[in-house]
Amino acid sequence: MRVLPFFFLPCLHQLRLSAALLRATALDLAILAGHLLLYPSGIAQEHRNGLDPLPDPMSVPPETTRLPTVGRDRPPVVLLHGFVDNRSVFVVLRRSLARHGWRHLESLNYSPLTCDIRTAAELLGRHVEEICDRTGHTRIDIVGHSLGGLIARYYVQRLGGDTRVRTLVTLGTPHAGTSVAPPMSAHPIVRQMRPGSDVIEELRRPAPSCRTRFVSFWSDLDQIMIPVETACVSHPDLIAQNVRVTGIGHLALPVHPTVAAGIRQALEEQDTAAGASGTVSVA
Repeated sequence: MRVLPFFFLPCLHQLRLSAALLRATALDLAILAGHLLLYPSGIAQEHRNGLDPLPDPMSVPPETTRLPTVGRDRPPVVLLHGFVDNRSVFVVLRRSLARHGWRHLESLNYSPLTCDIRTAAELLGRHVEEICDRTGHTRIDIVGHSLGGLIARYYVQRLGGDTRVRTLVTLGTPHAGTSVAPPMSAHPIVRQMRPGSDVIEELRRPAPSCRTRFVSFWSDLDQIMIPVETACVSHPDLIAQNVRVTGIGHLALPVHPTVAAGIRQALEEQDTAAGASGTVSVA
């Protein structure tokens, strides 16, 4: 059997990495094209009074088959989208959760004109209180994609939201700040997502007795998170599990079925040791 010289090995690794990145980019572009078609349907806030005269593409049809549950009423799950996006990004994940027995699912929009993470976090807090009053639950779970995860983390860690949020799942969220696309820094909220911003530094401060459990999904092919490890939660006071996803990019995180299965598992688990980690491969 012929053995390749050792100096060829880095070249082979680079070729495999480039091929994987091309596949992930192609998938992200396909997802983006499909998402653009759904985007208009997610601009308006979700109707919760049953009076919506038109079918909502984000709702779960009554014929959806629900799998058996364990006989308990799960906490409500709030889905929070990323920058310049809306609730339509969660149509696949929402149906997946509903099919597996989650009854209370809320997709929240924050304004595309939002310029401050702190303000968005305060608004999220008001939504959470309303959801708890309406459903009778004292605690909820949140799934946040990209900026949505950072808004939710600020609410939990800096505004006392840990009393309400049991588990916060983040998908490609710049917990330590991202350096992607410097020209976009003209937008104030993008500046807050940069490494060393006031918001990022606030999240580095002590958070003793924070009760929320964090589960962060980060992708090794995420071209929005620079470096990719910025999507990991690293804080000595937080109960955090970082799950590495291989084979997909940033836009695929909220729609890929394998990631959805990981999210469902994260929401089912009650206790996770701080510093625990895992890997989800979708290649």
